[in-house]
Amino acid sequence: MPKGKPDLLHGTLELLILKTLALQPLHGWGIAKHIGHLSQEVLEIGQGSLYPALYRLEDRGWIRAEWGVAETGRRAKVYELTKKGAKQLASEEAHWEAFSVAVNRVLGSA
Repeated sequence: MPKGKPDLLHGTLELLILKTLALQPLHGWGIAKHIGHLSQEVLEIGQGSLYPALYRLEDRGWIRAEWGVAETGRRAKVYELTKKGAKQLASEEAHWEAFSVAVNRVLGSA
């Protein structure tokens, strides 16, 4: 079994964030926790990667943020998917599917 945890491919974090926010609005820590949980803790998203990605997605208009209250009672920015982000998510999912099929074909060719 490989040691350590795999690195995310370029652009994958944005896809995972969009998919997570398609389910419900969440604050940053909630997004990272959700991705970690669903991946059975294989994917760990650190703050140094998460927040720059959130800012990029917000700048592109794919998500929006409002101040809210986290489960802990503390103020937190809550992010939600926009209509533009939902369209982008559909496009990203289609590209991911084609990419993963192609990689699996190559890996299965041996």
